Amino acid sequence: MPTIKILPHAEYCPQGAEVKAPAGTSICEALLDNGIEIEHACEMSCACTTCHVIVRQGFGSLNESDEAEDDLLDRAWGLEPQSRLSCQAILAQEDVTVEIPKYSINHAKENH
Repeated sequence: MPTIKILPHAEYCPQGAEVKAPAGTSICEALLDNGIEIEHACEMSCACTTCHVIVRQGFGSLNESDEAEDDLLDRAWGLEPQSRLSCQAILAQEDVTVEIPKYSINHAKENH
C-alpha cells in the first residue's frame, strides 16, 4: 500500500502528514479519507482546479493525465510541470510526495 507524504500546508495540515491508501485510489480520495480536507469544488469530476497538487516525488508512478485534466491545469494557480488534479491522479504501488499550493482559484469552499 503506497504512502502519500503531504508537505506542510498552513490550512490543511500545518505539520505535514503521511497517509496510506490502496493502489487505484485517487490522491484526493486518499487525503479526504484521512481527514485532510483538500478543496474539491466539482466533487472530483474533473471540472475545476481546486484540488490541484504538485507531485514532488513519485510523479512517474501515477496514471497519465488526459486532455481534459491538462486543459484544466492550464488555469491552476501555481502550475508546475509536475502539477496534477488530485482527483484524477491515481496511485500505483510507489510512494508519492505532494505539495498543496497555497492558493486555488476557488473563492467559496464546500461545506463552509
